[in-house]
Amino acid sequence: MSKITAAITAIGGYVPDYVLTNQILETLVETNDEWITSRTGIKERRILKEDGKGTSYLAIKAAQNLIDKSGIDPKEIDLVIVATATPDMKAAATAAYTATQIGAINAFSFDLEAACSSFLYGMSVASSYIVSGKYKKILLIGADKNSSMINYKDRATCIIFGDGAGAALFEPNEEGYGLKDELLKSDGSGRDFLQATYGGSSYPSTPEAVAEGKHYIFQEGKTVFKNAVFNMADVTIKILERNNLKNEDIDWLVAHQANKRIVEATANRIELNEEKVMMNIHKYGNTTSATLPLLLHDYESQLKKGDKLVFAAFGGGFTWGSIYLTWAYN
Repeated sequence: MSKITAAITAIGGYVPDYVLTNQILETLVETNDEWITSRTGIKERRILKEDGKGTSYLAIKAAQNLIDKSGIDPKEIDLVIVATATPDMKAAATAAYTATQIGAINAFSFDLEAACSSFLYGMSVASSYIVSGKYKKILLIGADKNSSMINYKDRATCIIFGDGAGAALFEPNEEGYGLKDELLKSDGSGRDFLQATYGGSSYPSTPEAVAEGKHYIFQEGKTVFKNAVFNMADVTIKILERNNLKNEDIDWLVAHQANKRIVEATANRIELNEEKVMMNIHKYGNTTSATLPLLLHDYESQLKKGDKLVFAAFGGGFTWGSIYLTWAYN
């Protein structure tokens, strides 16, 4: 009997209609297009504007896109995981609502939160369930409504983040395609440098905290940048070494879209040509849990069966890691 691996067999994606350009941001904070582009690579980002619509709306739309494209019956899905840093609400799982709304009535579901590494960690979880033989179809969705925790008077954060969602279906594969190796890391001492402090159990929201804007996300940019550059490159190099891969063996680098300079630094460390680096940060900004699946969604038509993909991500917490995966379909 052939060894079972967990392969991605379908991709979906969704971004809201509203486009927040650098020119619009110039009217909100002291900044300009050249300053933003030179430091981040971002030209625009998508924002979910409608009242009452949260991360589940984005997740549902991405899942529906995958279902429509693949023709899968939602009733066949065994598990729905929503990787997110911005759940709809506390206590009620966004994944449970998402699963019900897309008709995955036979699936169990849960949220997974590891900031910008959430989808990467979710890939590991989905793969483990598939390889165990317990489940056959797992829908992993990366979705975030980052605009819900952004202060649009804070230049350090409002220029970076956007809203969006991407979805990937994992299924068993007996041809050897799919997730090959992973190296996942975390360091809790890093949470002081990137967090939305108020609204959690340590610091519940109060009228005073909200009035002072303490529920918005905060980041110490230089520290986060330095750690992201080093750690994303470090785990990517180790994944290549562990699997005896040279840079010419890699077809695509699928790196978290936090900052164009961070992605380029990771690619440079492994001496990977620019044309092998997936990039869409200029269109969407940092969509947190959605960056990796949105890259797959945008580049799906260019992917070929057998392509070697190396994923890399870094997020608040700190959390980071790299995954080596071979593509399973044309």
